[in-house]
Amino acid sequence: MKHIVKPLRRWYNKRVIAHYENPSKAGSLNNTEGAQVGTALVGSPACGDVLKLQVKVNSDNIITEARFKTFGCGSAIASSNYAAEYIEGKSLAQALGVTNRDISRHLELPPVKLHCSMLAEDAIKMAVADAREKQKKVSRN
Repeated sequence: MKHIVKPLRRWYNKRVIAHYENPSKAGSLNNTEGAQVGTALVGSPACGDVLKLQVKVNSDNIITEARFKTFGCGSAIASSNYAAEYIEGKSLAQALGVTNRDISRHLELPPVKLHCSMLAEDAIKMAVADAREKQKKVSRN
């Protein structure tokens, strides 16, 4: 289990620490049971953070499960985990409405870490687009 060193705790909001130390949505999804899994892979050249987000979508276009894998700082991991938690149970259209501001406000990210919430927003949009593209392919067959 990861822990943030005590001197650094004063720089991070309690929510960031909680999501970083206990990420409930870390992992990967398999495309099983006929559900479509949309996948996104985004990165930030400026800091080296990389985020893979996967969403499992049912026939009603509801995200039933979301998982992520992130290589990055505590804020990147926290943003990824919160985004995955937040979009579960939402429709694809609702998920597209989630912005980096929603994520950064909830986590109270400092301006220097806003790019982490932007990565999460970009990943959501890409995962939804991938899920929709896979749905189109299935409906054509």
